[in-house]
Amino acid sequence: MTMEKANDFMVAVFNWFGEHPEVVATIAVGSLVLALVSVAVVVVAITRMSPDYFVAAKPADASWGQRHPALRILLLVLKTALGLALLITGIAMLVVPGQGLLTILIGLGLMEFPGKRSLERRLVREPHVFNAINWIRTKHNQPPLIAPD
Repeated sequence: MTMEKANDFMVAVFNWFGEHPEVVATIAVGSLVLALVSVAVVVVAITRMSPDYFVAAKPADASWGQRHPALRILLLVLKTALGLALLITGIAMLVVPGQGLLTILIGLGLMEFPGKRSLERRLVREPHVFNAINWIRTKHNQPPLIAPD
């Protein structure tokens, strides 16, 4: 793409923004709400996590896993959908302001797929991720996580 075409494209984009302020405002408000919700979900998930979550052979079973099969399936679908939304939001936060890696980690934690535990452990071994998780836990009077090998 030549510089002239790139400039024409940017002019067209800004013109479209000027012609559709309600769409731009809706997108901006939606982005802000999604960012706030994802931060809240990340904080709740991190503070409710067992300190040995990443070193235990397998995580503790969820209490909802013992319920009626239809309710269990519904909750699993909802949990996976929330995890996918957080994963996508976290990936976006890698290029826009936000806690991208933490959001990705929580999103992965909610989803169910083969290799999930090893991927979670690999992410939490990153010093800045591990330190951020323990900083959040400390702020909410929770013991620090035990570091995986």
